[in-house]
Amino acid sequence: MTAAFDLIALDADDTLWHNETLYSQAQEKLAGLLAPFLDGEQVVRELFETEMGNLAYFGYGIKGFALSMIETAVKVSGGRVGGSEIQQIVDLAKEMQQAPVHLLEHVEEVIPKLAASHSLMLITKGDLFDQQAKLARSELAPYFENVKVVAEKTLEMYRMLLEGSGIEPQRFLMVGNSLRSDILPVVRLGAHAIHIPYHLTWAHEVVSVEDWEEDGYVELEHIGLLPEFIQRLEQGG
Repeated sequence: MTAAFDLIALDADDTLWHNETLYSQAQEKLAGLLAPFLDGEQVVRELFETEMGNLAYFGYGIKGFALSMIETAVKVSGGRVGGSEIQQIVDLAKEMQQAPVHLLEHVEEVIPKLAASHSLMLITKGDLFDQQAKLARSELAPYFENVKVVAEKTLEMYRMLLEGSGIEPQRFLMVGNSLRSDILPVVRLGAHAIHIPYHLTWAHEVVSVEDWEEDGYVELEHIGLLPEFIQRLEQGG
């Protein structure tokens, strides 16, 4: 049978492998480092505000996160943070860059199965070097025909992707953990989307209740359910 979907795209971070946990652990270490200057919860809030202000300059990824951590340290300490603390933040960022890639449950068997019957694309935000390195360490690279690291996942980005590939929205499926980035823009374009929630959600990716209630996408408990669901969907179920 000819596949109903000409292209299945998957998000990477917290859809294929753990990512937000890595950032959460880094935030905890930063809070501990800056404890002499400010309460831990306040450090995390200051870091988030700094990250949001820096997205336009540094984008997503570990490098931008590291710069935001350093800026936060200088800010909350009133400029009193020392070279030793700054070096610890730099070392923390290096540890994040070299951290092992831990695949989510079921990913190792699901991706080869999907690749055997469909054209797969990886679409992710972040730093190009970091995401390519994580994909290589994951050993999933051979299963993806194309990899796109983008600045933002917007309706216009998905529209340009489909137009450039000559794919009708009805024959495109996006799978991801973020409603804001992976699901809602795709639904609004008239394509298909499957939401697989992750137990942690970065505040920047949180959407309103009204967006949660928007129709047009399906939620699965875990990625292990994906192949069977796609098969039923393509058979008109």
